[in-house]
Amino acid sequence: MNKKWFYPLLIGTTIASSFFHFFSDSKSLQFATACLSLLFWAALLGKATENVAHYSGERLGGLLNATFGNAAELIIAIFLVKEGLFDMVKASITGSVIGNLLLVLGLSAFFGGLKFKMQSFNPILAGHNASLMMLSVIGLFVPAVFLSGLGAEKMNTVSVIIASVLIVGYFLWLFFSLFTHKEELGESIDGLPGNDDESEKEEEEAPDWSKSVSLILLVVSTAFVALQSEWLVHSVEAVAHALGWSELFVGAFLIAIIGNAAEHSAAIFLAMKNRIGAAVEIAVGSSLQIALFVAPVLVFISFLFGNPMNIIFSNYEIAAIAVSAFIAASISRDGSTNWYEGVLLLMVYAILGTVFFVV
Repeated sequence: MNKKWFYPLLIGTTIASSFFHFFSDSKSLQFATACLSLLFWAALLGKATENVAHYSGERLGGLLNATFGNAAELIIAIFLVKEGLFDMVKASITGSVIGNLLLVLGLSAFFGGLKFKMQSFNPILAGHNASLMMLSVIGLFVPAVFLSGLGAEKMNTVSVIIASVLIVGYFLWLFFSLFTHKEELGESIDGLPGNDDESEKEEEEAPDWSKSVSLILLVVSTAFVALQSEWLVHSVEAVAHALGWSELFVGAFLIAIIGNAAEHSAAIFLAMKNRIGAAVEIAVGSSLQIALFVAPVLVFISFLFGNPMNIIFSNYEIAAIAVSAFIAASISRDGSTNWYEGVLLLMVYAILGTVFFVV
């Protein structure tokens, strides 16, 4: 992060976003400036999280990075739920999952692979991640198949039950991976191709800020991400209509890319430092968190606004998530990556983006 230009741009885009939000009726300018400001605040959020992760360890740091990286998507989704834009909410969830599995992981593997011929991480963790990806597909596929013909009341009831099961499953996974099987799923395991030995070749970089400053910046950047997200949501529907873009494309790609900015920067930089294990933890962990926690939580949040949202996704969205989970699991299951595998993931992302734009 180049401080000479980053902070002036952060302040400048925030001022511009505030000006057009309060003093302009142009939805396009409001949307554009909110997007730019959100990108810079998300980048600062990612950097602050990376610094906090330095003090907390690799696996917990990856979880923190994924969690706070998903803060932008969750906040955007909450405001979309409040406005009743459920189709765009589900599209943004879809975009977050496929964006992390294909774009973030693909860019990480590609740029890390350009610098290092092969990068390895814990294959046991990769296997568990692959199984959880399949669970996320099942959790979204089954309701779409069996609930589509039910009445609204039954549909909402079953959605709440399934959402509860997914949330419990996600927290049990955290308990399993961070406590009961912490050593087995860590990066330093005898006989396993972990990444720590190789990463020792790279000089360990000191964090930019102290622990207390990092935590303060984490809170401040999260607050501004929330503010810019609300402003973005207020203008996104008008902009999508003016450009002739579908809510599916806007939610699945435009909003998802903006919301994933924190993961993009953090995961790619970690991969280029030969810390592919942490990069995979961010990309895959973020997708799992979105599918198994954020999406179900939004079902409950929708009840607070008096307008329940079910957990039924469209066939397009389920197909996109299933394809993404399949190729990501196929590539990462062996616990190693290279630049060409990154290209494969990016190619699938481009194919899905083209189809979603046309649809």
